[in-house]
Amino acid sequence: MPLSREAAHYLFGVMRLGQGAELSVFNGADGEWDARVAEAGKKGGTLEPLAQSVPQWLPPDLWLMFAPVKKARTDFIVEKAVEMGVRRLLPVATDFTNSERIRQDRLQAHAREAAEQCGAVFVPEVAELSKLSAVLADWPDARRLMFCDEAAAGSSSALAGVFAEAEGPGPWAVLIGPEGGFSEAERTRLYGLPQAHVATLGPRILRAETAAVAALTLWQTRFGDWA
Repeated sequence: MPLSREAAHYLFGVMRLGQGAELSVFNGADGEWDARVAEAGKKGGTLEPLAQSVPQWLPPDLWLMFAPVKKARTDFIVEKAVEMGVRRLLPVATDFTNSERIRQDRLQAHAREAAEQCGAVFVPEVAELSKLSAVLADWPDARRLMFCDEAAAGSSSALAGVFAEAEGPGPWAVLIGPEGGFSEAERTRLYGLPQAHVATLGPRILRAETAAVAALTLWQTRFGDWA
């Protein structure tokens, strides 16, 4: 199993592993494996697979759609989403999004590191930043959307409605808004989307990263692999 230059630098330069050292590896498709360093070099190396230690498994078919915020808080959203079990991360630009650009490659690397830390054997894809309007225009018919509307904070019936209306897990997405909330045009569009189910996250308006954790927790306990 050949190693990329980046992986070789981490294993041999940072972790100081050498030939013969044993470690656990995963590629997102074949589970976790025990492996041995067969060759170690400054610019590359190879691993010898020994035996599968954890079978491959996938998290629920859940997407998290979020408007990017400041760097550290966006990193937090990505990290916690991986830990809590999402299949895909979709950064979306809304009318009130403050951050107009992201480093998709950096966030993907952050997702990989989060998977390594929490013992997952699957790394969610972090998509490129897209306009929310474009994503909704091509929304899959079968994927339900848990739309977390901060304007409905304090309504105890909205979240109950999500759970009452939806049956079975199936493909889902959770959408949380930017720091400035959704615009009226976006809210009208979302309320008119047949697949959308409006949810509130308690009596107080939450920060974006808190809302992501709260929404994923609620979904996982009802429809996901926490249930």
